[in-house]
Amino acid sequence: MNRGPEEKRQHPRLSLLLRVDYPDHARLRDVTENLSRGGLFVQTERPFEVGQEVSLALSFPDLLNPVQVLGAVAWVRPASAEAPGGVGIRVVRDQDRQRLGEILSSAGPQSGAADRAALPAEGYRVLIVEDNPHIIEMYSYVLKKLASGVLEGKVPLEVHFAADGHHALQLLRGSRFSLVMTDLYMPVMDGFALIERIREEEALRTIPIVAISAGGPEARERAMQLGVDIYLRKPVRFAEVLETVKQLLHIP
Repeated sequence: MNRGPEEKRQHPRLSLLLRVDYPDHARLRDVTENLSRGGLFVQTERPFEVGQEVSLALSFPDLLNPVQVLGAVAWVRPASAEAPGGVGIRVVRDQDRQRLGEILSSAGPQSGAADRAALPAEGYRVLIVEDNPHIIEMYSYVLKKLASGVLEGKVPLEVHFAADGHHALQLLRGSRFSLVMTDLYMPVMDGFALIERIREEEALRTIPIVAISAGGPEARERAMQLGVDIYLRKPVRFAEVLETVKQLLHIP
Protein backbone atom coordinates (compact mmCIF):
# COMPACT_ATOMS: atom_id res chain seq x y z
CA MET A 1 0.00 0.00 0.00
CA ASN A 2 1.42 3.41 -0.92
CA ARG A 3 1.17 6.61 1.07
CA GLY A 4 -0.84 9.50 -0.26
CA PRO A 5 0.97 12.78 -1.04
CA GLU A 6 -0.73 14.56 1.83
CA GLU A 7 0.58 11.99 4.32
CA LYS A 8 4.14 12.33 2.98
CA ARG A 9 4.05 16.14 3.33
CA GLN A 10 2.35 16.36 6.69
CA HIS A 11 5.45 15.55 8.79
CA PRO A 12 8.98 16.25 7.50
CA ARG A 13 11.12 13.12 7.73
CA LEU A 14 14.69 12.70 8.97
CA SER A 15 16.90 9.85 7.83
CA LEU A 16 17.69 8.24 11.17
CA LEU A 17 18.91 4.76 12.08
CA LEU A 18 17.59 3.43 15.39
CA ARG A 19 17.29 -0.06 16.78
CA VAL A 20 13.73 -1.34 17.00
CA ASP A 21 12.72 -3.86 19.67
CA TYR A 22 9.29 -5.39 20.09
CA PRO A 23 8.23 -5.73 23.75
CA ASP A 24 5.88 -8.57 22.80
CA HIS A 25 8.66 -10.46 20.96
CA ALA A 26 11.85 -10.13 22.99
CA ARG A 27 14.05 -11.93 20.44
CA LEU A 28 13.05 -9.85 17.42
CA ARG A 29 14.91 -6.68 16.39
CA ASP A 30 14.75 -4.42 13.35
CA VAL A 31 16.02 -0.97 12.39
CA THR A 32 14.38 2.30 11.39
CA GLU A 33 15.05 4.00 8.08
CA ASN A 34 13.53 7.42 8.76
CA LEU A 35 11.55 9.20 11.42
CA SER A 36 9.03 12.03 11.72
CA ARG A 37 6.79 13.41 14.46
CA GLY A 38 3.91 11.46 12.98
CA GLY A 39 5.59 8.09 12.63
CA LEU A 40 8.48 6.09 11.28
CA PHE A 41 9.55 3.57 8.68
CA VAL A 42 10.89 0.24 9.94
CA GLN A 43 12.95 -2.13 7.84
CA THR A 44 11.59 -5.56 8.66
CA GLU A 45 10.90 -9.01 7.26
CA ARG A 46 8.11 -9.64 9.75
CA PRO A 47 4.67 -9.97 8.16
CA PHE A 48 2.47 -6.99 9.02
CA GLU A 49 -1.00 -5.97 7.91
CA VAL A 50 -2.24 -2.44 7.30
CA GLY A 51 -4.09 -1.25 10.40
CA GLN A 52 -2.26 -3.64 12.74
CA GLU A 53 -1.34 -2.14 16.11
CA VAL A 54 2.38 -2.27 16.91
CA SER A 55 4.27 -1.56 20.14
CA LEU A 56 7.91 -0.54 19.59
CA ALA A 57 10.95 0.41 21.65
CA LEU A 58 13.42 2.70 19.83
CA SER A 59 17.05 2.94 20.97
CA PHE A 60 20.65 3.38 19.87
CA PRO A 61 23.78 2.14 21.70
CA ASP A 62 25.19 4.80 24.08
CA LEU A 63 23.07 7.53 22.48
CA LEU A 64 19.41 6.85 23.14
CA ASN A 65 17.84 4.81 25.93
CA PRO A 66 14.78 2.78 24.87
CA VAL A 67 11.78 4.95 24.03
CA GLN A 68 8.48 3.09 23.74
CA VAL A 69 5.80 4.14 21.29
CA LEU A 70 2.52 2.66 20.12
CA GLY A 71 1.50 2.91 16.48
CA ALA A 72 -0.47 1.36 13.64
CA VAL A 73 0.80 0.03 10.31
CA ALA A 74 -0.13 2.63 7.67
CA TRP A 75 1.53 1.06 4.60
CA VAL A 76 3.81 -1.80 3.57
CA ARG A 77 6.83 -1.74 1.23
CA PRO A 78 7.66 -5.14 -0.28
CA ALA A 79 11.34 -6.11 -0.46
CA SER A 80 13.05 -5.57 -3.81
CA ALA A 81 16.50 -5.74 -5.37
CA GLU A 82 16.95 -2.02 -4.62
CA ALA A 83 15.79 -1.89 -1.00
CA PRO A 84 14.75 -4.12 1.89
CA GLY A 85 11.10 -4.40 2.77
CA GLY A 86 9.41 -2.70 5.66
CA VAL A 87 6.41 -0.91 7.07
CA GLY A 88 5.36 2.68 7.63
CA ILE A 89 4.01 3.11 11.15
CA ARG A 90 1.82 6.04 12.16
CA VAL A 91 1.63 7.05 15.82
CA VAL A 92 -1.59 8.57 17.11
CA ARG A 93 -1.03 9.24 20.81
CA ASP A 94 0.10 12.77 21.69
CA GLN A 95 2.73 11.52 24.12
CA ASP A 96 4.28 9.35 21.41
CA ARG A 97 4.38 12.26 18.96
CA GLN A 98 6.13 14.27 21.66
CA ARG A 99 8.69 11.49 22.20
CA LEU A 100 9.44 11.29 18.49
CA GLY A 101 9.76 15.07 18.37
CA GLU A 102 12.31 14.97 21.21
CA ILE A 103 14.36 12.33 19.35
CA LEU A 104 14.27 14.43 16.18
CA SER A 105 15.31 17.57 18.06
CA SER A 106 18.29 15.84 19.65
CA ALA A 107 19.34 14.39 16.27
CA GLY A 108 18.93 17.63 14.33
CA PRO A 109 21.60 20.12 13.21
CA GLN A 110 24.19 20.84 15.88
CA SER A 111 26.37 23.86 16.62
CA GLY A 112 29.18 23.00 14.17
CA ALA A 113 32.37 24.48 15.66
CA ALA A 114 31.78 23.34 19.23
CA ASP A 115 30.83 19.83 18.11
CA ARG A 116 33.90 19.55 15.84
CA ALA A 117 36.13 20.60 18.75
CA ALA A 118 34.79 17.68 20.79
CA LEU A 119 35.86 15.08 18.21
CA PRO A 120 38.93 12.97 19.09
CA ALA A 121 42.16 14.58 17.87
CA GLU A 122 43.62 11.17 17.04
CA GLY A 123 40.72 10.53 14.70
CA TYR A 124 39.06 7.25 13.82
CA ARG A 125 40.15 3.87 12.49
CA VAL A 126 37.45 1.75 10.83
CA LEU A 127 37.85 -1.92 9.92
CA ILE A 128 35.78 -3.27 7.02
CA VAL A 129 35.51 -7.07 7.03
CA GLU A 130 34.18 -8.12 3.64
CA ASP A 131 35.30 -10.40 0.78
CA ASN A 132 33.31 -8.75 -2.01
CA PRO A 133 35.43 -6.02 -3.70
CA HIS A 134 32.37 -4.18 -5.07
CA ILE A 135 30.86 -3.85 -1.60
CA ILE A 136 34.23 -2.79 -0.16
CA GLU A 137 34.35 -0.03 -2.78
CA MET A 138 30.90 1.22 -1.77
CA TYR A 139 31.73 1.28 1.95
CA SER A 140 35.04 3.00 1.24
CA TYR A 141 33.24 5.68 -0.76
CA VAL A 142 30.84 6.31 2.14
CA LEU A 143 33.72 6.72 4.59
CA LYS A 144 35.63 9.02 2.22
CA LYS A 145 32.53 11.20 1.96
CA LEU A 146 32.27 11.26 5.74
CA ALA A 147 35.92 12.29 6.08
CA SER A 148 35.81 15.01 3.44
CA GLY A 149 32.26 16.20 4.06
CA VAL A 150 31.08 15.99 7.66
CA LEU A 151 34.59 15.95 9.16
CA GLU A 152 35.78 18.54 6.61
CA GLY A 153 39.15 16.78 6.34
CA LYS A 154 40.11 18.08 9.79
CA VAL A 155 39.83 14.79 11.72
CA PRO A 156 41.78 11.73 10.51
CA LEU A 157 39.71 8.74 9.42
CA GLU A 158 41.66 5.61 8.46
CA VAL A 159 39.98 2.69 6.70
CA HIS A 160 41.44 -0.82 6.90
CA PHE A 161 40.25 -4.03 5.27
CA ALA A 162 40.12 -7.75 6.02
CA ALA A 163 38.69 -10.47 3.78
CA ASP A 164 37.77 -12.81 6.65
CA GLY A 165 37.37 -12.92 10.41
CA HIS A 166 40.80 -14.46 11.05
CA HIS A 167 42.63 -11.60 9.34
CA ALA A 168 40.32 -9.11 11.03
CA LEU A 169 41.22 -10.43 14.50
CA GLN A 170 44.91 -10.08 13.74
CA LEU A 171 44.40 -6.43 12.83
CA LEU A 172 42.18 -5.75 15.83
CA ARG A 173 44.70 -7.24 18.26
CA GLY A 174 47.50 -5.16 16.78
CA SER A 175 46.02 -1.68 16.94
CA ARG A 176 43.16 0.47 18.21
CA PHE A 177 39.97 0.55 16.13
CA SER A 178 36.92 2.76 16.52
CA LEU A 179 34.42 0.64 14.56
CA VAL A 180 34.06 -2.74 12.84
CA MET A 181 31.80 -3.15 9.80
CA THR A 182 31.44 -6.83 8.95
CA ASP A 183 29.69 -9.22 6.63
CA LEU A 184 28.48 -12.46 8.19
CA TYR A 185 29.18 -15.04 5.49
CA MET A 186 32.90 -15.26 4.66
CA PRO A 187 35.54 -17.99 4.27
CA VAL A 188 38.13 -19.06 6.90
CA MET A 189 36.30 -17.39 9.81
CA ASP A 190 32.81 -16.03 9.28
CA GLY A 191 31.33 -12.88 10.76
CA PHE A 192 29.43 -14.72 13.50
CA ALA A 193 32.65 -16.20 14.90
CA LEU A 194 34.39 -12.82 14.59
CA ILE A 195 31.65 -11.03 16.53
CA GLU A 196 31.77 -13.71 19.24
CA ARG A 197 35.56 -13.39 19.57
CA ILE A 198 35.42 -9.58 19.74
CA ARG A 199 32.82 -9.66 22.51
CA GLU A 200 34.81 -12.28 24.45
CA GLU A 201 38.15 -10.44 24.48
CA GLU A 202 38.59 -7.80 27.18
CA ALA A 203 40.59 -5.44 24.98
CA LEU A 204 38.10 -5.58 22.10
CA ARG A 205 34.64 -6.03 23.58
CA THR A 206 33.66 -2.35 23.64
CA ILE A 207 34.33 -1.76 19.92
CA PRO A 208 31.05 -0.90 18.15
CA ILE A 209 30.08 -3.46 15.50
CA VAL A 210 27.69 -3.04 12.59
CA ALA A 211 26.81 -6.19 10.67
CA ILE A 212 25.69 -5.74 7.06
CA SER A 213 24.46 -8.96 5.48
CA ALA A 214 21.98 -10.50 3.06
CA GLY A 215 21.04 -13.08 5.68
CA GLY A 216 17.43 -13.51 6.74
CA PRO A 217 15.75 -13.15 10.14
CA GLU A 218 17.75 -16.04 11.62
CA ALA A 219 21.04 -14.32 10.73
CA ARG A 220 19.82 -11.03 12.18
CA GLU A 221 18.69 -12.70 15.42
CA ARG A 222 21.95 -14.63 15.82
CA ALA A 223 24.10 -11.56 15.14
CA MET A 224 22.14 -9.43 17.62
CA GLN A 225 22.38 -12.14 20.27
CA LEU A 226 26.15 -12.30 19.77
CA GLY A 227 26.39 -8.57 20.38
CA VAL A 228 26.32 -6.44 17.21
CA ASP A 229 25.18 -2.88 17.83
CA ILE A 230 23.29 -2.48 14.55
CA TYR A 231 22.29 -4.97 11.85
CA LEU A 232 21.61 -3.71 8.32
CA ARG A 233 20.31 -5.97 5.58
CA LYS A 234 21.74 -5.92 2.05
CA PRO A 235 21.05 -4.30 -0.31
CA VAL A 236 21.99 -1.40 1.91
CA ARG A 237 21.64 2.26 0.98
CA PHE A 238 24.40 4.86 1.05
CA ALA A 239 22.51 6.98 3.59
CA GLU A 240 21.97 4.02 5.92
CA VAL A 241 25.67 3.22 6.08
CA LEU A 242 26.62 6.88 6.51
CA GLU A 243 24.13 7.57 9.30
CA THR A 244 24.97 4.33 11.13
CA VAL A 245 28.71 5.09 11.08
CA LYS A 246 28.11 8.68 12.23
CA GLN A 247 25.95 7.56 15.13
CA LEU A 248 28.22 4.74 16.29
CA LEU A 249 31.25 7.04 16.15
CA HIS A 250 29.33 9.85 17.88
CA ILE A 251 29.90 12.23 14.99
CA PRO A 252 27.31 15.07 14.98
